[in-house]
Amino acid sequence: MGWLRRGPRRDGDDAPRDPEFAYFSQREAALFRSRVRETFAELGLEVTVYADHVIDDKGRRFGLGNLAAVCHQDRRGPRVWPGTIERHINLVVRAMDGPSALDTLPPEQIRSQLYPRVVSGDGIDAAAFGYARAVAPGLYEILALDLPESVMMLTDEALERLGDHAQLRERALRNLRGLPVEEHETVRDADGMCFEIILGDSFYTASRVLDLDGVVQRVTGLPLGEHGALVAMPFRHQLAFHPIRDTSIVPALGAMASFAASGYEDVPGAISPYVFWWRGGTLTQLSEHDEEQGDLRIVVGDDFQELLERLIAQGPDRR
Repeated sequence: MGWLRRGPRRDGDDAPRDPEFAYFSQREAALFRSRVRETFAELGLEVTVYADHVIDDKGRRFGLGNLAAVCHQDRRGPRVWPGTIERHINLVVRAMDGPSALDTLPPEQIRSQLYPRVVSGDGIDAAAFGYARAVAPGLYEILALDLPESVMMLTDEALERLGDHAQLRERALRNLRGLPVEEHETVRDADGMCFEIILGDSFYTASRVLDLDGVVQRVTGLPLGEHGALVAMPFRHQLAFHPIRDTSIVPALGAMASFAASGYEDVPGAISPYVFWWRGGTLTQLSEHDEEQGDLRIVVGDDFQELLERLIAQGPDRR
């Protein structure tokens, strides 16, 4: 079988790791960044390469985190990275150099392609997104324009050109509610632990936490009760939830905390490694990373502790 050509394999975990992208070895990270620089050069752009971004000679900043995660996740290994990097950079440069969709699309078409996105605060410039609404610690809701080849996150300046923010947000939420549920899975084990996941290619799948009532009704056929739900949004293509109705919340909480933490690692579009309590549209964080012990732990406040005690007192499964 010598005629089968194999690409270079990934380095083992014992190889020295890159400080910025720990899923890369130092050799792999150097290969990745070198190819990024070469691709920009082929487009006539000289860039200065930093650990997690590059800056071109016009002062424009291009982040590398999502692209690095895409390369890392591709099981075919480094042999396919040049093509992946080339496609990504060509797309980004075309979007930045071409005319803005805000100038070329009719106003009604722009409104029809608006969606709210829940993003990590690490991924946005606070100075440019002053309108961003905090939805949980470190998480923000912004407005995005969905385009055929990209998603344009709308800055304060862009929104000023489009009109009243409250009206734009309401239209974006209506558009979000109209999206189909692409895929649905139920995760369960023999001990009764259970939670639901919706997933899909849409960049707004995780952001459907903003319409959780509607999503739960559509997926389970039942409305959310007064206690709300556990939710997790590890990255943009997944939303997990468990409606809170009885003591099944206890095993679901631990399982979803682990699910969120593992799903958040090394993926493009990462949002949060934590699980939250959704109640009336408000998100309260229930898990966190223990810096001293280096592991995950559940942390609940008085309100959630009181809820747990009431559910335990009422007994299992009162639906």
